[in-house]
Amino acid sequence: METHPLSFGEVNFSQAQLGDARRTKRLVKSVDLMCRRPGGTLPQKFNNPKDLRAFYRLMDCDEVTHEAILSTHRVVVLKKILESGITVLNICDSTEMDYTTHESLNELGQIGNGNHRGYVVQNCVAVDAETGGVVGLCNQVLHHRDRVGKKETQAQKRERESRESRLWLKGVEPLPASWSFVDVCDQGADTFEFLEHETHSGRRFLIRAAYDRCIFVGHDEPSLCESEYLRSYAAELPPAGHWTLEVTSRVNVKSPKKKGAKVTQKRSARMANMAVAFAPVQIRPPKEKHGNHGLTPLKVWIVRVWEVDPPEGEERLEWFLVTNEPIQSVDDAHRVVGWYERRWIIEEYHKGLKTGLNIESPQFTTEDRLQPAIAVLSVVALTLLEMRDASRRVDAKTRKATEIICEDYVTILSVCRHGKPRRDWSIHDFYYALARLGGHQNRKSDHPPGWQTIWRGWNELQAMLYGADAMKILKECSSS
Repeated sequence: METHPLSFGEVNFSQAQLGDARRTKRLVKSVDLMCRRPGGTLPQKFNNPKDLRAFYRLMDCDEVTHEAILSTHRVVVLKKILESGITVLNICDSTEMDYTTHESLNELGQIGNGNHRGYVVQNCVAVDAETGGVVGLCNQVLHHRDRVGKKETQAQKRERESRESRLWLKGVEPLPASWSFVDVCDQGADTFEFLEHETHSGRRFLIRAAYDRCIFVGHDEPSLCESEYLRSYAAELPPAGHWTLEVTSRVNVKSPKKKGAKVTQKRSARMANMAVAFAPVQIRPPKEKHGNHGLTPLKVWIVRVWEVDPPEGEERLEWFLVTNEPIQSVDDAHRVVGWYERRWIIEEYHKGLKTGLNIESPQFTTEDRLQPAIAVLSVVALTLLEMRDASRRVDAKTRKATEIICEDYVTILSVCRHGKPRRDWSIHDFYYALARLGGHQNRKSDHPPGWQTIWRGWNELQAMLYGADAMKILKECSSS
């Protein structure tokens, strides 16, 4: 008998325990429908009103919670990682989800400048360290930011359960003590509390250092080591090796302290000459405790990577990275720097959640209904990253686009591109046609299309699909 591959919904949610097998089937079907039409609002994702109403009823069940949905997906992801034996980067970062316009959700915490309400969301995305392919969502924490009185003491803040710096610990809490995992975090995770937790977690970690902490040089007994400051010491280390890094152009818009003003920073594309230095150190606990931690120094390695002689007017590229991965050679250092370079994937994931999936648009009136919907959409967003990964694989030009994309999308876009339906389009054909729709020129000198370009293409394609649906209804009405 012919066997068919399991759908995304079946793989990730067929074992969901929601109190009724019919709810599990509905969850699987809803996820598959969203994967086929990811763009737009919920009514746009569910082309059939019956499917939309069924999804609303599913979210209204007491057994259907954020954790019930997320934990089902997490079990699948962790099993896949541990059975495959691959090294996985657990990339952690937070973003804000704005639900200010939902007047019934007035109990949500402050976000942004304090005038908006929503969640601070801590996401942990698992990425294959070698290929950069997204494996799954290891965890997600929806955080309410508390209103804190001005008279809160440091001791009270340290013991407060809702302290925002605890999010880093909560994010990695369900992960196993396995050396196959590398927790990769940006500067926000540079707290001694989290560093200590990671040192004893049984996993590897890589954190970008934000502070010039007190250290002991080397891994010998502290009484035999020289005292230094982390970043200052690393900045004096001689380069141990060099390599060339291709730097893409970028424009950053930052808001300075002056209200209402903006600062624009530009970075030109170039081939940067990078140098690397590394050394074993022990991070000393701070004299004033801002978190719950011990007083034992932490044995780690510091890796500094920096641009040698940047062009005039360009800001130097420079990272200070702290890791428990032993760094004995330039190859070791180059490997962990490559791990950190994968961190941008979670930024793309956050763009996918907000721009691609419109995760801030669902009009639920209670948190009990909104939170499980956030979990569903957060897992579905992985398919957008999967499409990007699929477009870059060796079989991208031979694998049919309809395997992962709704046939309606393929038909409409191919008609737009060639004047006739091309259901034999490959994933590569669809992806680059979508990028061209969003403004990508697909020249030999161009980089692969970024998410902003892809989202513009999605929006254009979505509008085309609405038009086609409207014409179909018009013809049916005319014939009747």
